[in-house]
Amino acid sequence: MVVIRLSRGGAKKRPFYNIVVADSRERRDGRFIERVGFYNPMAGEGEEGLRVAQDRVTYWSGVGAQLSPTVRRLVETAKAKAAA
Repeated sequence: MVVIRLSRGGAKKRPFYNIVVADSRERRDGRFIERVGFYNPMAGEGEEGLRVAQDRVTYWSGVGAQLSPTVRRLVETAKAKAAA
């Protein structure tokens, strides 16, 4: 099964997450099919903390990819931010 989930990067105590499309059998930070965005929970003032390629997420979910609960929340946040 194909999933859209977070892949952790960054340093110790300074997380940075890539939003990736991956096979569910692969490791969390392992091989992925496509990177569709990023999430930086430690973003400072004036820095971009979230970017999602909505068209690619729509495509992958249309062909059967499942979104993780956290990614689903982030995508909804990005949609609300883009609409405002």
